[in-house]
Amino acid sequence: MRPNAARVLEYVNGRQPLLTGLIRELVEAESPSAHPETHDDVRRILRLALADAGFESREAGSRPGEPRHVFAKPVQRERGKPIQLIVGHFDTVWPVGTIEERPFRIDGNVVHGPGSFDMKGGLAQLVVALHAIRDLELPMTVAPVIFVNADEEIGSRSSTRYIRMLARRASRAYVLEPALGERGDVKTARKGIGRFTVTVYGKAAHAGLDPESGASAILELSHVIQKLFALNDVERGITVNVGTVDGGIQPNVVAPHSSAVVDVRVPTIAAGNEIEYIIHAIEATTPNVRLHIEGSIGRPSMEHTPRNRKLWQHVKETGDGLGIELHEARAGGGSDGNTTSQFTATVDGLGPVGDGAHAIHEHLLVDKTLERAALLTMLLTAPEVP
Repeated sequence: MRPNAARVLEYVNGRQPLLTGLIRELVEAESPSAHPETHDDVRRILRLALADAGFESREAGSRPGEPRHVFAKPVQRERGKPIQLIVGHFDTVWPVGTIEERPFRIDGNVVHGPGSFDMKGGLAQLVVALHAIRDLELPMTVAPVIFVNADEEIGSRSSTRYIRMLARRASRAYVLEPALGERGDVKTARKGIGRFTVTVYGKAAHAGLDPESGASAILELSHVIQKLFALNDVERGITVNVGTVDGGIQPNVVAPHSSAVVDVRVPTIAAGNEIEYIIHAIEATTPNVRLHIEGSIGRPSMEHTPRNRKLWQHVKETGDGLGIELHEARAGGGSDGNTTSQFTATVDGLGPVGDGAHAIHEHLLVDKTLERAALLTMLLTAPEVP
């Protein structure tokens, strides 16, 4: 075990009340992504917890209608040091009122509650790690910068520009999204995600009296959908799903319009570029209709780049030093790790161990999450990875 590892584990394991108490506060401050007007309480709780750990914070996001994010750095810091970026989010998929239906509770080693696993538990875990660093007087040669956003669950629409800016300056990034499965696999790769909207403009006509004068937008959309589904490639890890379809006016009217929304998942940036090009190159085959396709791969793939592999190896060796056996996995969903990995070495899924993200059985395991707090402590106090 590394020199400070035993001290860190002992300290962190004694901070279970801090971990579970902060998770409770954060979970009970409901913060659905689509309603930023509800976020005041969760931001206040988070900023107070960071201040108690020796970090000063401010809010980012000043454009009208934008949610407000939290940016934090140590009160006492030396300028000129390299920086490391720690990324998380406090928004959840759960609407206001969910906490009344499924209240926060602790059953032995298991914490339940909406948003506990994804990912308010990760924010509490971070605070425990920061307390350990301060109280054990562990030096940090790489300065930590924390960014916690309010819109990750809806694609980080307003926060991505901040994440890009910070990632460009950072020598590494740790993303505190929950680990994968109850074994707690660390996420070292993520699929890229794209969203496309297909709109078809046809011409209305009476379906019984004069159908030849019309042009069916629904007929054309059916052709496009078949072309889209033909792009699925299980072996390459490419999925193209037409998730919603709309169109037409009445059963007895040739449809003058139709539309579909398409979700695309790709394993690599190259595959994303290929699929994006093919989708935009689709042409109409039904006479007298007009086809319009918009969208892109909004979150590029997080790949096994050399710098990402080197950082993962460092994380794994740090886990070994704590007596924690770590495994890696590719995640099908996206996160802000997709963004940071385009600019700096990134490891994702360093947050809570548990299960049930976006599900009613959402929960985390206290002992395993405390282990991850110890791991994070050691990672934040490690020198730059050569």
